[in-house]
Amino acid sequence: MQYTTLPQLDEQVSKICLGTMTWAQQNTEAEAHAQMDMALSEGVNFWDTAEMYPSPPDKDKQGDTERYIGTWFAKTQQRDKVILASKMSPLSFLRDGKTRFNAEQISSAIDSNLERLQTDYIDIYQLHWPERQANFFGQRGYDANMAAQSLDDLTPFLETIQALNDEIKKGRIRAYGLSNDTAWGLMRYLWEADKNGLIAPLTVQNPYSLLNRLYEVGMAEIAHRENVGLLAYSPLGFGVLSGKYLDGKRPAGARLTMYDRFQRYINEQALAATEQYAKIASDAGLDMAQMALAFVNSRPFVTSNIIGATTLTQLKSNIDSIDLTLTDDVLEAIEAVHTRQPNPSP
Repeated sequence: MQYTTLPQLDEQVSKICLGTMTWAQQNTEAEAHAQMDMALSEGVNFWDTAEMYPSPPDKDKQGDTERYIGTWFAKTQQRDKVILASKMSPLSFLRDGKTRFNAEQISSAIDSNLERLQTDYIDIYQLHWPERQANFFGQRGYDANMAAQSLDDLTPFLETIQALNDEIKKGRIRAYGLSNDTAWGLMRYLWEADKNGLIAPLTVQNPYSLLNRLYEVGMAEIAHRENVGLLAYSPLGFGVLSGKYLDGKRPAGARLTMYDRFQRYINEQALAATEQYAKIASDAGLDMAQMALAFVNSRPFVTSNIIGATTLTQLKSNIDSIDLTLTDDVLEAIEAVHTRQPNPSP
C-alpha cells in the first residue's frame, strides 16, 4: 500500500480508501465485516462513510452502514487502526427535516454518528453537499435559479466553520472537510477560516474518474496551492469503467441494474468513451477497472481514492490497483479519448 500524509492530523492515510455506501443495500453486515477485515489486512487504513448511507438514500435503512462499522469496532477493538471519515447531509428525512449546517444541527448529527459508529471521535467530518444550490450530482452548469438564491437564507459560512472548530476542540472530530462542493465554495471556506484564525477544511470529496475529470478545472489548482486534498469518489463511474455494462449488459445485482437514478454514467457519450477506454486496456493487457483506478491513483492532487465493492474478489482487485503504474503510451491514449469526449458523466 502507498500512503499520503494528512498535514493537519500528522497521519499517514492509505492512497486507497474503503468506501461503504453499498453496505445495508447490496451487502449484509457479515459481508461488510469481511470487507473491513480484508481492507485492513491489505493496509487500507482509511475508511469513508456517511450518516445517510446506504445509498441510494432509504429512510428505513438510514444509518445502517455506520452501524455495521460500529459493530465491527466493538467486535475487533481495532478503532485505533483506522482513519475514519464520515459526513452529515442536508437531507430532508434527517433530524426531523432540519437540514442546516448550523451549530445545533452539526452537534446533533455528530451525536448520532458517534452512537452508531460506537466510537468517541471521527477523524474527518465532512459536509456531504452544500446547503446552497450548486452544480453537483450530474449538473454541469451554474444556472439562473442557483444564482437567484440568496446566501442570507442559508447558514453563514462562518457559523458552520466555528461549529466544526468547536467540535475539534471538544475532541469529537479531529478535522473537517467538504464534499460535492465547487471552487467558489471551497475558497469561501478557506477565506473565512483564514480571516478568522480558524482551522480550515482538510479535504474535499468530489467525483473524479476517467468519465468525470471536471475537478481538474479550478479545483485541482486549489488543492495544490491551498493543500486541500481530493478524496475521489466514484472512480469507476458506478462500475461502468469495469466494462460490465458494455454491449447493453445489465448484470443482475449491479448498481445500475438495480437503481435507475444514476443513469448519467451510462449515457450515450459515457458508453462511447468507455468502449474506447476498454480498448486501451485490452491493447495494453490490463484489467480495465484497475487501469481506471490507477489513473486516479496517479493524480498528484488526489489524497485518497475511494473504492467500493460488493464482493471480496472485487475489493481485492480494486485494492491491487495501487501496484499498477500506467505507461506513457497508455496515459497518452487516455488523454486522446478525453480530448474527444471530455467529462460525459458530470
